[in-house]
Amino acid sequence: MAPALVEILSPVSGAVVASRPLIPEPDALARVAAAHSAARAWRKTSVDSRIDIVAKFVDAFVADGEAIATELATLIGRPLQHCRNEVRGFEDRARYLLSIAKESLADKPLPAKEGFNRFIRREPMGVVLIISAWNYPYLVSVNGVVPALLAGNTVLLKQAPQTLPCADRFAAALEAAGLPSGVFQTLPVDHAVAATVLKDPRVTHAHFTGSVRGGREVSKTVAEKFMGLGLELGGKDPAYVRADCDPKHAAENLVDGAMYNSGQSCCGVERIYVHESIFDAFVAEAAAVAATYKLGDPLDPATNLGPVVNVNAANNIRAHVDEAVSKGAKLLVDPALFPLAKPGTAFVAPQILVNVDHSMKIMKEETFGPVVGVMKVKSDEEAIELMNDSDFGLTASIWTKDEKAAYEIASELECGTVFMNRCDFLDPALPWSGVKDSGRGVTLSHLGFDAMTRPKAFHFRV
Repeated sequence: MAPALVEILSPVSGAVVASRPLIPEPDALARVAAAHSAARAWRKTSVDSRIDIVAKFVDAFVADGEAIATELATLIGRPLQHCRNEVRGFEDRARYLLSIAKESLADKPLPAKEGFNRFIRREPMGVVLIISAWNYPYLVSVNGVVPALLAGNTVLLKQAPQTLPCADRFAAALEAAGLPSGVFQTLPVDHAVAATVLKDPRVTHAHFTGSVRGGREVSKTVAEKFMGLGLELGGKDPAYVRADCDPKHAAENLVDGAMYNSGQSCCGVERIYVHESIFDAFVAEAAAVAATYKLGDPLDPATNLGPVVNVNAANNIRAHVDEAVSKGAKLLVDPALFPLAKPGTAFVAPQILVNVDHSMKIMKEETFGPVVGVMKVKSDEEAIELMNDSDFGLTASIWTKDEKAAYEIASELECGTVFMNRCDFLDPALPWSGVKDSGRGVTLSHLGFDAMTRPKAFHFRV
């Protein structure tokens, strides 16, 4: 029987732009076996040698950056200029992780105790499965793949069907870097085979990025195993614009945070709360900024807003907007400015909504599109209550000139990251994590290495 073939459709035209075969269960388990066999030698490879190989991998990947960015624009419809940013972001994260790997993985001695030698060593998990997401296939993957390899694990990478070719880019660059056979392999499989791999006792850790539903399914799949599992499941990230803030500056940045990647970012801004004293000025500026976007072909240099990933996603975004309007919301951006945004296509016009409240999906459910609702608030306390009124808790941003007030507000927010005067950004020196339905576990920073290792205590009487 011929292997199942995934045909990847262009978000722009609906035409097939790439195809990849899926491997059957026996082949997938053979890759698990190869990873398990390679694990012993790789964990015994010195950290310096691992760093050298992974650095060469980054060099090889970046050297092919323009081709990688162009392919990505074709696969997911993101403007080419923004796909180049993903390659740059990949390099920034990888090089930072390389710079802290040796210190993060070094033995941690305890205070001296006469007659004893005591320290903690971080040891690799073994075989790690990374299940990535289509919206940032390189940034999501590098968060797990690089620290896992540097820590001495072998890695299996499963990319989403829409971005299957991106896994091949990892494989090619790692092969060019001289990575030993079996240490990294792609895993192009369907959900059923992925579940079999997850259940395999040789797979000792997994990190999944995707939907809440997908995270629950992965959790159920591994429930009878005592394995590590990290979950990054998205968000409904809020922003609060305080009375002391420059509304123009906040609007420019928050519209970008809501529209970048057509709103398809886990940490994109999906709801905004603005103090009543500057509400009118803020929404006027936000609507004006949104109206300037150029929706079009991602390969056109003038385009700064592409289609969403497919028609189903576009339909869901439109449904959220329509439901809000039916309940009294008002649209501030003229849809006629964006003639490509027609029903039946993946093109969605940018939109700012007011007269919204928490009875509407646009303020409660993950929309994942270039639209954002804006609510008026009377106080910090009201803003905090509304920001926390969510099933998600990935990031939140506070826009103010008062750093002390920002600290006080931040301490009350239920989320993994709090920004002041910026949003929709990952700093690799800081841990990336979420609470509530945004998931569990951590990537990036030195804690990302902890997540890919287990502690072993050495307690020697000497």
